[in-house]
Amino acid sequence: MNTQAGTVTPMMAQYLEIKAAHGDALLFYRMGDFYEMFFDDAVAAAEALDIALTKRGKHMGEDIAMCGVPVHAAEGYLLTLIRKGFRVAIAEQLEDPAEAKKRGSKSVVKRDVVRLVTPGTLTEESLLDARRHNFLAAFSELRDDCALAWVDISTGAISVLGCDRMALGPELARLTPRELLVEDSAEQALSDVTSGFDLAVTPLHRGAFDSASGAARLAALWKVASLDAFGAFSRAEVSAMAALVEYLELTQKGKLPLLRPPHQEARMSAMRIDAATRRSLELTHAMGGGREGSLLHAIDRTVTAGGARLLERRVASPSCNLGTISARQEAVAHLVEDDRLRGDLRTALRGAHDLDRALSRLALDRGGPRDMAAIRATLEVAGEIGALAEGRDLPAPLEEAIRSLSGHEILHELLDQALVAEPPLLARDGGFVATGHDPDLDDARRLRDEGRGVIASMQADYASDTGIQSLKIKHNNVLGYFIETTATHAAKMLTPPLSERFIHRQTMANQVRFTTLELNEIETRILNAGGHALDLEKRVYDRLRSAILDHAGPLGQLARALSEIDLGAGLADLARGAEWCRPQLDDSRAFHVESGRHPVVEQALRRAGEPFVGNDCDLDNAALWLLTGPNMAGKSTFLRQNALIAVLAQIGSYVPATSAHIGLVSQIFSRVGASDDLARGRSTFMVEMVETAAILNQADDRALVILDEIGRGTATYDGLSIAWAVLEHLHDVNRCRGIFATHYHEMTQLAAKLDGVATATVAVREWQGEVIFLHEVRRGTADRSYGVQVARLAGLPTSVVERARVVLQALEQGEREGGGRRQALIDDLPLFAATAPVQEPTTSKLSSRMQEIEPDRLTPREALELIYELKSLSHDIS
Repeated sequence: MNTQAGTVTPMMAQYLEIKAAHGDALLFYRMGDFYEMFFDDAVAAAEALDIALTKRGKHMGEDIAMCGVPVHAAEGYLLTLIRKGFRVAIAEQLEDPAEAKKRGSKSVVKRDVVRLVTPGTLTEESLLDARRHNFLAAFSELRDDCALAWVDISTGAISVLGCDRMALGPELARLTPRELLVEDSAEQALSDVTSGFDLAVTPLHRGAFDSASGAARLAALWKVASLDAFGAFSRAEVSAMAALVEYLELTQKGKLPLLRPPHQEARMSAMRIDAATRRSLELTHAMGGGREGSLLHAIDRTVTAGGARLLERRVASPSCNLGTISARQEAVAHLVEDDRLRGDLRTALRGAHDLDRALSRLALDRGGPRDMAAIRATLEVAGEIGALAEGRDLPAPLEEAIRSLSGHEILHELLDQALVAEPPLLARDGGFVATGHDPDLDDARRLRDEGRGVIASMQADYASDTGIQSLKIKHNNVLGYFIETTATHAAKMLTPPLSERFIHRQTMANQVRFTTLELNEIETRILNAGGHALDLEKRVYDRLRSAILDHAGPLGQLARALSEIDLGAGLADLARGAEWCRPQLDDSRAFHVESGRHPVVEQALRRAGEPFVGNDCDLDNAALWLLTGPNMAGKSTFLRQNALIAVLAQIGSYVPATSAHIGLVSQIFSRVGASDDLARGRSTFMVEMVETAAILNQADDRALVILDEIGRGTATYDGLSIAWAVLEHLHDVNRCRGIFATHYHEMTQLAAKLDGVATATVAVREWQGEVIFLHEVRRGTADRSYGVQVARLAGLPTSVVERARVVLQALEQGEREGGGRRQALIDDLPLFAATAPVQEPTTSKLSSRMQEIEPDRLTPREALELIYELKSLSHDIS
């Protein structure tokens, strides 16, 4: 492009027009085999993708910045851009360049945006984590009526929940959506809530949230007269769902995914867990951000992508419905007992594919023959599982799931007959329809394939006629079929009589290319046959796609059934292998766990070949435990493990314990560990107080609260006072169940004053100046904190540790003798700089010799001699 200042070429005019309509997105402008970017888009993309920034002509007297990515590798670049916060508009060529040339040599190929790629609207397999949902959410506020709706367009699942602004943060923490739609006028007001999450916030105009027009749009989408067919939705709930659908129409350019009928979540149907508690308990993500080290990672034994996503939903949202939990437990319990059925189910399920996402890609016309083959394979798995369950007496949840696996025989037979065993990724590549399915296609293929044989025969004839054995007939997209020979042999073909038959077409550096009239005729026949065959295959593809989408509802039910079976079998496999127990759940306030263990820590210790010490927790008689003991003794582990046991019990799983009786837990609050929030100007202590305030203001009498070291971030007496008051509030006002860990031993006096408080401690032993952690929780209180011993274990210099002992003794003596005496003792302490450095202990000859011994290498005679040697050394020391 050689534009002059102030002039714009037709192609650049087209680019600028498309870009003006999508100014907030990077524009991927299709040019042949590349997506090109220009101007500021090119500068931003080149930096984000670490690719070369070049230039192409001038515009308004300035160089036009340009960069590009190959179409075949675009998905990887898209993923990078989305992760870095960009939105991308994909502008495709809407016609063949040859058609554009017919309108004139300077005509521009028609292009337009066919899709907006945003974090919440991804569908490509390579851009998504198969074992995680990718939610797009919308929050609507209509005066006092508020709601949150969310959808995963890769699976079609859409849900809605009445949710005020105060509850928005916990719900975002539960769902972890990639993108949140809000009304443009509310974006700033909601920033305090949304800023704490890794999600893109997209403002939409007010009309997108209109509930009146939205209700009509949603009813038309699901082909019903009224949304009452799915439930009694509030205006805000309709508004939120309508915003989702409008945004999907905008980003998908009218091609909506298969959206299932909406699921309306009941308020308080799930255990409430706020964002701080989710981080503290590491439910679905570890502190470092990944899955490894989380509860989800530790218990995930699913073998299908759908089962893994269902487990993530359950862990993020444990049920509070006793009937639902009991039904899930029944399914798991049956598979725990039936080893053979469990093993056969898990073996069969390994052959299942991600049915939900294959359906969604086909609905959006982004799928291909492999998605159809995946559906065929999954239908085969469904048949196998149905056969395994035939004649068995199964609990209701499994029986219901098995029923959803049947009724797909006609579709399976169609796909089985129509598709080859291993089809290509894209329909345009052809070769995916099985021989015998379509007679017209078979005829076209026969002509195409015989044409190839004719070409080979012609090559042999030409080589014989010319005497040039290296002569080849080749093909490319520019020349079609042509005869090629080396420049050395070409002279022979350029002179009569061969030049009368062989027509010169092109001279290359080392080769010369020719054609003949008969080769041109054969080429026409072959090309027509090949193109006709491809057209027929595309028609077969469209028929198969329509048949699958017509069957989308039952296929969606089948996908959900397979996920339920997979999850039940996975939890049963975990319970059997890890020796977990089935918990008793009821509507009481009981919380009695015998020999409970932390599922993640126990798994890590087991890999290291070390045992986990189980501990009891009984909150029946005293609903609050005051837990004392030194750091590193296992207090935090004990706190978290009981919260995790409650979560596991209410997802319908077995739990890591010898036995467990748990009354339904409505909320879990965890304040364990120290962190700051410098971005909001909050110190560690301020964060602690904010989170503690949230607990005291929200916890009800069915909540489970675990608190660790409240008040440690300030002066001793301030901290003690705060911790004391917090415990009293939990006991008198919240009346919840909980465990309160503290180093303030003075608080143990509350056990004598408050009927609902009992003391417990993590047992330790001190031997020869060293502290030994037993990791055993017992009733009673710790006699001291062992802080100096722990400091020594951490590697503080010996001089510092010994100085700390001296100061500690003075402070403790002063405490016993009164405040004034304590100050006098502190004043009498010599300055640290003036004290003599503590000598590091010398190593004895005996200990040095012991360090040198390698027992596995000793012969019996050497061992006997060593005993005499060590005895002699011990005499020398004594």
